[in-house]
Amino acid sequence: MLNPEVCQKARLSRDPRFDGKFFIAVKTTGIYCRPICPATTPKEENILYFSTAIEAAVAGYRPCLRCRPDSAPGSPAWKGVNTTLDRAIRLIGEGALQDKSLPMLAEQLGISDRYLRQLFKKYLGISPKAYALYQQCLFAKQLLHQTKLPITQVALSSHFKSVRRFNDCFQSQLGLTPSQIRNSGGVESGSLKLLLTYRPPYDWNSLRDFFMARSIVGLEWCDEQSYGRTFEWRGCSGCFTAQHVADKNSFEVTIELDDVTHLKAIINNIRRILDLDVDIDAVNRDLERFFSVAAPIKTGLRLPGVWNPFEAGIRAILGQQVSVVAARKLVTTLVATLGLEMGDHRLFPSPGAIAKSELGFLKMPASRKQTLHHLAQHYLNHSSPADPQQWLALKGIGVWTVDYAKLRGLSDPDIYLAGDLGVKKAVLKTGQSLDPQQAAPWRSYLTLQLWSQL
Repeated sequence: MLNPEVCQKARLSRDPRFDGKFFIAVKTTGIYCRPICPATTPKEENILYFSTAIEAAVAGYRPCLRCRPDSAPGSPAWKGVNTTLDRAIRLIGEGALQDKSLPMLAEQLGISDRYLRQLFKKYLGISPKAYALYQQCLFAKQLLHQTKLPITQVALSSHFKSVRRFNDCFQSQLGLTPSQIRNSGGVESGSLKLLLTYRPPYDWNSLRDFFMARSIVGLEWCDEQSYGRTFEWRGCSGCFTAQHVADKNSFEVTIELDDVTHLKAIINNIRRILDLDVDIDAVNRDLERFFSVAAPIKTGLRLPGVWNPFEAGIRAILGQQVSVVAARKLVTTLVATLGLEMGDHRLFPSPGAIAKSELGFLKMPASRKQTLHHLAQHYLNHSSPADPQQWLALKGIGVWTVDYAKLRGLSDPDIYLAGDLGVKKAVLKTGQSLDPQQAAPWRSYLTLQLWSQL
């Protein structure tokens, strides 16, 4: 439950660390805002506080055109309370209810559609379909604000079947028309620019250095203030470059795509790779007890994501029992040999390309090449590949490989790489008696903190 006194102090401070943690609705204007909104501060008696943007919308408030609540970092109050709901939200964000019916989504989650509706009603106050529709409208609002995409492409990118349906839903959901939102943005020469925000602190230097040490020529690019890469998503391909803008607590992301149909899911995945939505202050407070004055915790560390679990798994296999430098050389060779060309860059090799190749160009044991084949074939045999945990049934894949793929390919926050040599060395260096179970549900961040001690 929100404490009005705490929320009042937070909104008056306009501290960006509270951005996305709650929303402010103004009774006199019928508008809801982020706590960092630059508008004149309203009187306290005219304010209501909501845990999520959608709760404010359900109460009849429309989003502020100045602070744009759709751009706030995601941190729902229920996150971590119910893992099934958390997964349902993620799948809906990826377009699950555009591709499937509600019963099909519920079956994928292993629950009944009735129970799924109950979860949404309990934590969000609306149905799953209403939630999905509202998120479509908020995403469209973001595109209208920040880009010059034609209205028809905004509608398509937001998974609306027609412009008429888009206009009707936008008006009913947000109380605004698309023409009221339309603003100058940045679509030029096929590129799309968006500002993706986060709550500070954010240790960009550490994340950049991690990416830079492992970046693959042709697949990724990294410099002092940016990281970028190519990608493939459900048949469409493209690339993105994320430029860090520290004074705005955000990344300016330029995306080039051959098809905007899955744009929302792609942007969500970029947010995951850069770990923009975690409440890092809460994580650090929970992990501080594992560190000492001699080896202090590093504030703002974020999980360095990989585009998908398959790529993370292949990179993990190539990194078994070798140094980071040696693993990087192997991945670079794999991408240069089997990755499809995309302009001056290459895509990460597909499961089919790896399965068909004898991999003779890789200087590594034959048994490890066979493990690559096993994982690639697993993906070819399953239209919707199972959780990486099931990779343990594949010869050559152990717990470390699966956990590494979960940590980087899914950004699972609760993975402790107990068998990692670097983690073992760091535990000795801290001089602390460490029980990783006590760090749940943030054991991935504990792993990252320990790596940073080396």
